Amino acid sequence: MAEQFKRLDRKLVYHGHIVDFYEDTMQVPNGNIVKWDFIKHNGAAAVVPVLDDGRILMVKQYRNALDKEIWEIPAGGLNGQEPFIECSHRELEEETGYHCELEDMEFLISIASTVAFCNERIDVYVAKNLVKTSQHLDEDEFINVKPYTTDELKKMIFSGEIQDAKTIASIMSYINKYECDKHN
Repeated sequence: MAEQFKRLDRKLVYHGHIVDFYEDTMQVPNGNIVKWDFIKHNGAAAVVPVLDDGRILMVKQYRNALDKEIWEIPAGGLNGQEPFIECSHRELEEETGYHCELEDMEFLISIASTVAFCNERIDVYVAKNLVKTSQHLDEDEFINVKPYTTDELKKMIFSGEIQDAKTIASIMSYINKYECDKHN
């Protein structure tokens, strides 16, 4: 099916700090020529930080697109060609003030966040054996950190308190993978 779609042109409309916005001219299977938006993102990584008691560290920060503070798992954009796991490891300590060894991180899932118009990929890792250090926030970051049980997080998801897609997918994947394993 993909061979029936042909990109005829891609024009940069805006170069931003985090994303680039393009207008694509596409030929679709019936031969029509259409304009589609495309947002290029360099990728991101996220982490589900699990304390020794099983609680998960969540971060609350202001998100401009929603104009409010939201609870989410720690995440951040890749620096250049940085490997996803290294980005996840860096963001863990920067945002939560906890550290772990790279070997204490395990790949969980890869998420395509907004497939209709953006190529952002987020690889998510689980971090265990956490050691308290200190946050290293960027100058524009103001983050609160709080641990929650998985039962509390499920309630927050189903009540609508947690709405961030990467966080919902990651928490539910974590629960399915790790808590289901405990019962089998």
